[in-house]
Amino acid sequence: MINRNHLAKLTAREEERFLKLHPKSGELFEKAKESMPGGVPMSWMAKWPGAYPVFIDQAKGARFTDVDGNTYIDFCLGDTGSMTGHSPDATVAVIREQAGKGITAMLPTADAAIVSAELANRFGLPLWQFTVSATDANRHVIRYSRLLTGRSKIVVIDRCYHGSVDETFATLDTAGNTVAREGNIGAPVALDHTTRVVEFNDIAGMEKALAHGDVAAILMEPAMTNVGIVLPQAGYLEAVQELAKKYGTILIIDETHTISVGPGGMTADRGLKPDFLTIGKAIGGGIPTGTFGMTQAIADSIKKMVELEIIDTGGIGGTLAGNALSLAAMRATLTHVLTKENFDRMIDLGTRWSDGVDSAINEFDLPWSCNRLGARGEYIFGKSAPITGADANNAGDFELEQYIHLRMLNDGFLITPFHNMALMCPDTTAADVDAHTKAFSQMCGELVSPK
Repeated sequence: MINRNHLAKLTAREEERFLKLHPKSGELFEKAKESMPGGVPMSWMAKWPGAYPVFIDQAKGARFTDVDGNTYIDFCLGDTGSMTGHSPDATVAVIREQAGKGITAMLPTADAAIVSAELANRFGLPLWQFTVSATDANRHVIRYSRLLTGRSKIVVIDRCYHGSVDETFATLDTAGNTVAREGNIGAPVALDHTTRVVEFNDIAGMEKALAHGDVAAILMEPAMTNVGIVLPQAGYLEAVQELAKKYGTILIIDETHTISVGPGGMTADRGLKPDFLTIGKAIGGGIPTGTFGMTQAIADSIKKMVELEIIDTGGIGGTLAGNALSLAAMRATLTHVLTKENFDRMIDLGTRWSDGVDSAINEFDLPWSCNRLGARGEYIFGKSAPITGADANNAGDFELEQYIHLRMLNDGFLITPFHNMALMCPDTTAADVDAHTKAFSQMCGELVSPK
């Protein structure tokens, strides 16, 4: 058990240390509060540990420097948005070139055909459309699923995250009913009107949800990542596929984070056959973008049901979707950065990072564990790996998490906020990983040894 009085003292020390290390960030924060609620450009940024967010001056590769001149090894990497490393040379060169030739024009460029062909090759789905984000991609395929099936309900996994999609901010109460997730802002209707929630790895629960005959689509990650890493048990994903076919339900796989396992994500790695696949963030090298792929059968059905004359009023699309700049960024990123060779290195380093965390957990006999997902690793405040989203959520410890994140930040390491996840990029080195292992071990030693 963690001594909470000792934890409070350690936290207070790190809070004081944070203020000494980041005075210019503090000045910018005070100025920012005059024109932004909470002094941040997006409300969730206020949740970073410390008195205020660190303001970044520049970022390159696996590192960034703040306005106070402190340099950090970045294991957050924009929560996958910079899985390529910050400003990868190949992507930046193409962005610069394309910016001089036109950024957006509502017309396709030659890159559109190149990128869509590359996505088809990686993920196995033949046809692709582009959006501004994975959130938009998920929204669009949900609308298409309702159109194609004539059904209203969506099945999601408990404690999932798929961007700001209304239907997904649902959870299960203690009686197993679908209810709004805590903190859900402005839900348009009660969530049980649109959604059924099923626990991850629960095949019987999935069949029960589908058996009503009113489910248009299952939207899921092949491994959970936002509540913490939750891996699929043997046969689970294959069983979900078969159930979707049995009940005439469309299967949507969201690979936005699970691409960390390889160039084609878990879809390619596990030989999955979804009807739709969505992804964003990483494939643009940091430029906002998203995309969704579909089977030929799905595309043919959509074509029969959507009239060309009114295609722009159906809720699918966006003025900046498939813009020239994002397509150029995707072409360079997929061709030159997110390569098999780079993935092999990143995955090896992800294993090295997780092994280092495991060694510290074992050395100090902490009741924690470390989960792995390709180039990702995450320590969890529980002795065994979670099987469901509820397991992962219940293992959370906000007070402890805030301390560890703050301590590691002050030591020069950025971990993904809201959980304890690390991600490797092509520029991450073994020395970076080993430096984290050393700092993490020292932190664990202090945590369990009250003075």
